[in-house]
Amino acid sequence: MRMLINVPETVVADALRGMAAAHPELTVDVDNRVVMRRDAPVAGKVALISGGGSGHEPLHAGFVGRGMLSAACPGEVFTSPVPDQMVRAAAAVDSGAGVLFVVKNYTGDVLNFEMAAELAEDEGVQVAKVLVNDDVAVTDSLFTAGRRGTGATLFVEKIAGAAADEGAPLERVAAVARQVNEASRSFGVALSSVTTPAKGSPTFDLPPGELELGIGIHGEPGRERRPMMTSREIADFAVHAVLDDLQPTSPVLVLVNGMGATPLLELYGFNAEVQRVLSERHVSVARTLVGNYVTSLDMAGCSVTLCQLDEELLRLWDAPVETPALRWGR
Repeated sequence: MRMLINVPETVVADALRGMAAAHPELTVDVDNRVVMRRDAPVAGKVALISGGGSGHEPLHAGFVGRGMLSAACPGEVFTSPVPDQMVRAAAAVDSGAGVLFVVKNYTGDVLNFEMAAELAEDEGVQVAKVLVNDDVAVTDSLFTAGRRGTGATLFVEKIAGAAADEGAPLERVAAVARQVNEASRSFGVALSSVTTPAKGSPTFDLPPGELELGIGIHGEPGRERRPMMTSREIADFAVHAVLDDLQPTSPVLVLVNGMGATPLLELYGFNAEVQRVLSERHVSVARTLVGNYVTSLDMAGCSVTLCQLDEELLRLWDAPVETPALRWGR
């Protein structure tokens, strides 16, 4: 397998050095694996910190900046960051207004963020946590107890980040984050396996002409494997699965997300089918975002995330944001 790397052992460090060179508005601590807003801590502002295994870029470091995260902690590929990273990040970005940890529901992430919260509180940092568990595909997986955290992580970080930038207190920012998670559902599909730098070959067997419905962002199995389907058929399956669980009664925010190796040409075509299903189900769409945002290295595939909005959540979604991967309104 051809990969644009030096050696597997330095993939994350090399990427962080490249990120630092491209984004002088960020502070990138390569050795300690922390990416921060250069202007942090911001006086009176609640800080948002997230993190997880590398390989899902731009999640999370690509969402550090005004209107979203204060800091991100990248782990090794598909491996949780360690508590020391999170504690170091919390100490660096806390203004005294407190810190919100945004945690995807994977066992390693949950355990390490819990430990980090205890350590940070011992050092005088007020910490709140929100768990993202939006995936409707399966109840338990290889990496989780309960539903996996996937595309809704972007929604939580953006909307709660906007609330924090407006000066909302920690309790309110955490409540907004939990509301977004509870109002969001996702479903993913794999058209190919994923290749990690350490392994150098596909991590699971997906024969040509087949796809996996309900895949996780680390290549975890989904609901079932089927012969290849058309974009229309995939949209029918995925969107109905989300809607049957979410049952929205107000307009939704839509994320049509690529898993890393699916071209935008195909993603926009898939979005047309997603919008068709939503129209057929009489679901009003407030905003749509299409692109590679919560990825799985070189996996071909897609995911759909819907978030049921009220006026306040929509206002916070539309608020200005300025990060490497998401920016508008400035």
